[in-house]
Amino acid sequence: MRYFLELSYNGLSYHGWQCQPNSITVQEVIENALSTVLKKDIGIIGSGRTDTGVHARQMFAHFDSDYEILNPKKFLLSLNSLVGNDISIYNLYPVSSTAHARFDAETRTYKYFVTYSKNPFLRNYCWHSPSPLDIKKMNEAGKLIQNANDFTSFAKLHSDTKTNLCSVEKAIWQPIEHDSEAKDFIGNLNNGIVFTIKADRFLRNMVRAIVGTMIEVGRGKLSLEGVKKIIEEKNRCSAGTSMPGNALFLWRITYPYIPQSNVTTRS
Repeated sequence: MRYFLELSYNGLSYHGWQCQPNSITVQEVIENALSTVLKKDIGIIGSGRTDTGVHARQMFAHFDSDYEILNPKKFLLSLNSLVGNDISIYNLYPVSSTAHARFDAETRTYKYFVTYSKNPFLRNYCWHSPSPLDIKKMNEAGKLIQNANDFTSFAKLHSDTKTNLCSVEKAIWQPIEHDSEAKDFIGNLNNGIVFTIKADRFLRNMVRAIVGTMIEVGRGKLSLEGVKKIIEEKNRCSAGTSMPGNALFLWRITYPYIPQSNVTTRS
């Protein structure tokens, strides 16, 4: 039997999603919990790989079990008792034996939060900009990102990806009060803004590099022609600085066989 888990996590205490030697990761914690509950070594495959400190409002992962899980509620209670307070596992979905959490995902959406007011209670979830940014120019840069297909300039160097091609469906900045989902989730930021980007896939470090580049546009330090040149050069050294991971959230993932009406909505 193959199952999908739907979960979320606070990434501050983890060295990203994927298992790594000598570092605690979200994947490792969940695999250990599953292995304890199912009394067998269990591996999982996530829908993506978040970087160190990055959060997930919604993440999926699949695993295989030798037998049918007849009491999903009890199973989830057992898992949640073992994964600690920074991880919550919400749903268990039985799927076909060929279903794949990573390769079957149709779209992925990320959000990046920026606040103009220093706030000690939001510092772990927002990046603080001491001065306002030019959202209009940043959204013009977002259109360039949407029209691009090769994101080599925004990809982590020496990664193991076979292709740097991605299809970006959405790349937009908004005042926080104009994004009802974001506002409900993180609260009413004082003069805050949020970046939403949606694509079929993302490269390692891609979103944080894109945000860093767009912040330079918003500060007036990079022109739109400069953004075009960065995309065309296909050189990571040309793009902006990678932004801190604590303000980035993996927000939503869609699959053809999991209706959104069945998915837990958290605010």
